[in-house]
Amino acid sequence: MGIEKLLIANRGEIALRIHRACHEMGIRTVAVHSTADADAMHVRLADEAICIGPPAAKDSYLNVAAIISAAEISGADAIHPGYGFLSENAKFAEIVEAHGIAFVGPKPEHIRTMGDKIEAKRTAGALGLPLVPGSDGAVSDVEEARAIADAAGYPVIIKAASGGGGRGMKVCTSPDQLETLMQQAGSEAKAAFGDATVYIEKYLGNPRHIEIQVFGDGNGNAIHLGERDCSLQRRHQKVLEEAPSPVLSSAERERIGSTCAKAMADMGYRGAGTIEFLWENGEFYFIEMNTRLQVEHPVTEMITGLDLVREQIRVAEGKPLSVRQEDIRFTGHAIECRINAEDPKTFAPSPGTVTSYHVPGGMHVRVDSGLYQGYKVPPYYDSMIGKLIVYGRTREGAIMRLRRALEEYVIEGMKTTIPLHQALLTDPDFLNGDYTIKWLEEWLAREDAA
Repeated sequence: MGIEKLLIANRGEIALRIHRACHEMGIRTVAVHSTADADAMHVRLADEAICIGPPAAKDSYLNVAAIISAAEISGADAIHPGYGFLSENAKFAEIVEAHGIAFVGPKPEHIRTMGDKIEAKRTAGALGLPLVPGSDGAVSDVEEARAIADAAGYPVIIKAASGGGGRGMKVCTSPDQLETLMQQAGSEAKAAFGDATVYIEKYLGNPRHIEIQVFGDGNGNAIHLGERDCSLQRRHQKVLEEAPSPVLSSAERERIGSTCAKAMADMGYRGAGTIEFLWENGEFYFIEMNTRLQVEHPVTEMITGLDLVREQIRVAEGKPLSVRQEDIRFTGHAIECRINAEDPKTFAPSPGTVTSYHVPGGMHVRVDSGLYQGYKVPPYYDSMIGKLIVYGRTREGAIMRLRRALEEYVIEGMKTTIPLHQALLTDPDFLNGDYTIKWLEEWLAREDAA
């Protein structure tokens, strides 16, 4: 049965992105919003809008009861969670489906499995994905930890099982540090996530972060849509993403992509997912799977021509994938800049009212943003206010187009990271595609010193 009315359980540019896909499919939309987002663009454009609480996310966008009530009041027959907030909350997915509402996302059991980093690693290994050497699961005994670290080879990294954003992570370079660092990582993890469980992996010295976009129909059919290189990161947050990666060959892409697609088919995975790897010296190492749409999905759309949100909705309706693996053609190069309302040097948040706004245009230039002149950017949420995505026949062409687009992009009334991206696009290492996950923080440190 086709979806007729879809509730968008999110905010900002991703809510607008989902709304646009729905209207192109003839599906009516329901926007839910906090009081702080009453004037947001997606709220203005949706067919219906329902306020679900005060500004704090825990009282609005994370308020499951309010979201379900909004769906029932509006008669929505599907909910799309976007990314962040409740998008990887297995309990939320179960509650949605228990109310007879289609969840535009994976099966709850797959969200739960991949949300637990230890279980995700175990499952990934069983599905044939390449793993980072280390523990098979949680480690609490110091002697066991020493044996694992010796086998993997120092340095190793101690990670929180329920972690994210760099918290509960400690790099250990020698056996005499191990016990102390395990205790510190466990304490940080307990404080941040309520779970002191840690595990150990080999620490890769200077890898790239490369992720594979996968799609399954939930019935044993799955495809991959190539990779995205997300190595330009600051404090474990992605800043710029590109596809394809400057370092992968077609043969490497096909090999890792096929491995991932087979794993998802064997799993019976449903919808969009991203399998994230560290890549070093030609080898891939699984780190996690995101069971949702990614912020950087537009670069994949640019090089494949496939609308990922539309595909998510089709699969949620019980339809098969609209394309087969042999139909996918990777053409050209795409780059995405995340535009944040932040000071480009200190990265301090810079919310405020947009006093002047002009988006770049021209061939193969895309802006995903809910901004408009007069809009007040609230201080309560993530600082990303837009994404600038460009496509070129070559990487060099994409970079030239991106430079031109950044020159045209005007957002006044607050500080933004546009100048940061402009500086990055002149650096020889970036122009050569010669960067790793450590590169940006080292580059920023050099810029500060200068």
